[in-house]
Amino acid sequence: MLAAALAVGTLLATAACSDGDDSASSASSASTSPTGTRTAAPSPTVTPLTQAGAQTALITEGDLEDDWTQVKGAASWRDRMLIGTVDAAQFLTGKTQAADCQRLLDGLYDEELLGAPPGPSALTGFTEGNSRLLYQVAAYRSASLDDSLDWLKSLPTACDQFNAVASDGTTRTVQVVEASLPDAGDARQGLTVTVAGPSGGTPVTLTMDVAVVRVGDDAITVTNGGSDGADHDSTKAAVSHGTTRLKDVREGRSPAPEPSEFD
Repeated sequence: MLAAALAVGTLLATAACSDGDDSASSASSASTSPTGTRTAAPSPTVTPLTQAGAQTALITEGDLEDDWTQVKGAASWRDRMLIGTVDAAQFLTGKTQAADCQRLLDGLYDEELLGAPPGPSALTGFTEGNSRLLYQVAAYRSASLDDSLDWLKSLPTACDQFNAVASDGTTRTVQVVEASLPDAGDARQGLTVTVAGPSGGTPVTLTMDVAVVRVGDDAITVTNGGSDGADHDSTKAAVSHGTTRLKDVREGRSPAPEPSEFD
């Protein structure tokens, strides 16, 4: 009799535990059921860049560190140190590498490194001592942006060092190295370009940061430097805060007057 009573008690206890587990399981299932899950927030609507939008997306003095002054007439900036014919004889692949390096020099001089933008565009410029920072925002075609970024990525290898002959017959040495950029936008590429040689009979070294950031089908281009060198921190600030401004414009928001903090 005692054994039978113990067996019945054990069965009742087991059944109670089983009922409790089923309840917990049901509750758990209910909490993770489709009706109980959170829905993801909708993606912001992106609108095509307009001329007014490109102008609004431009950075201001407040986006840069140090003592940069915004100036007019940046569209006419041209540095003659960038004029020269690349010497193809020094390249292993000859004409192919020389053409890439010539495209770099011409693009920097003409301020159309990514080619002429087919869509709206705007630019602004800043000076600090002997340095200039040119900032551009423009709409491009997706395929052309992909090609341009691939080309830029190849330059530290294809054009690591080469000579360019100026119109007066003097030779300038050009070096191209990769430069780090903030993790901004959908894709990006940074370079530092150094051009050394005589200018007006005086030895000159021009050092420029070059930064391109893709945001959808739009792009930011920054060139920054001069005979005193390139301020890498200012280049990074322009990239970081400029990308935020462009994203705001694309998503229909007004960019903040000034960034809350520098990266």
